[in-house]
Amino acid sequence: MTELAVLHQPAHAAPVWAAVCLLDDLEEYWGEAALLGEAQIALFRFPGDRVHAVGNVDPRTRAAVLARGIIGSRGSTPTITSPLHKEVYDLLSGTCLSGGEGLRIYPVRCTDGVVEVDVAA
Repeated sequence: MTELAVLHQPAHAAPVWAAVCLLDDLEEYWGEAALLGEAQIALFRFPGDRVHAVGNVDPRTRAAVLARGIIGSRGSTPTITSPLHKEVYDLLSGTCLSGGEGLRIYPVRCTDGVVEVDVAA
């Protein structure tokens, strides 16, 4: 019989919510960049007060430009397209839809009109 090694995954850290901006500061279908500690993030607001946050650095070029990307969708999935090489990323999972390296996704919540990002994610 073959024994399989058990891989122990580290426990997820408790959320660390950091206030970024007011929800009203974000325009629908427009990106904004923010600096949280040393992490650059890009925030995108969609109708229904849905906000998505990803790392602002384009994985292909390593340039901090995703907040200036093209917001769209593939079906019902919100996307961001890099302004440099037009790589399209799923804003729900961070997956690059053309098969390249994906984006880091940050959980977002809105509390009393303040957009907060989980910086421990």
